[in-house]
Amino acid sequence: MSAVTAVIITHNEARNIQQCLASLKTVADEIIVVDSFSTDDTVAICEREGAIVKQQAWLGFGPQKNVGIQLAKHEYILSLDADEALDEVLQASILAAKQQGLQGMYDFTRLNFYYGKFLRHGVEYPDYKIRLFPKSIVRWNDELVHETLQISQNIQQNRLKGHLLHYTYFAIREHVAKANKYTDLGAELNFKKGKRASWFKILFSPLFTFIQAYIVKRGFLDGRHGFIVAVFHAYGAFMKYTKLWMLNNEKKK
Repeated sequence: MSAVTAVIITHNEARNIQQCLASLKTVADEIIVVDSFSTDDTVAICEREGAIVKQQAWLGFGPQKNVGIQLAKHEYILSLDADEALDEVLQASILAAKQQGLQGMYDFTRLNFYYGKFLRHGVEYPDYKIRLFPKSIVRWNDELVHETLQISQNIQQNRLKGHLLHYTYFAIREHVAKANKYTDLGAELNFKKGKRASWFKILFSPLFTFIQAYIVKRGFLDGRHGFIVAVFHAYGAFMKYTKLWMLNNEKKK
């Protein structure tokens, strides 16, 4: 039977971390939390639940997760965010894979929660994420936002049944604040890569994004929630390109 180390990064996640840790108890042989000096009860909750807590000043999403991987005792890493939790079906799937002996890497479907409802349509479903992998050949990259896994060689990819429950936003105001933060990071990342924001992208990217989220990906089947989230996706596209446009203009001065 394979052993697994769960790695979580946190900063002021007292609202979410309890259910995340609870969902890991049956599947993780070790839990490591890399905390960037939370000022709420995050660390106390983690220690009470038996997690190993490492304090680390913020390095960025990927590097922060890699700190936890380096501390892991076991070869296989189960990487979760603090606002995520395994449902019972996914817990059972991971346990079965461990008993058979883990091979390759594993992805599963993330189910996103918006304002009191899990959404099963739109651009974010099915939201497949690779989160169970061997640390010897897989690492997170150093991107400012939307970090991805770097895989050093060909490796078998498997899919497990169940859902990774992602408690994305509980209120509209949280979504607004996070969208502003992530579009800042997205614009900065694109600027560093030398990209430019054309007026075509500023005008039409939001429209195409909304059509994709609400119509093509059937976000309308999630009712009012689906409409609001599709509008937010369009808003995010608009903000990302207008912020990039501002950065391009500032460079000219």
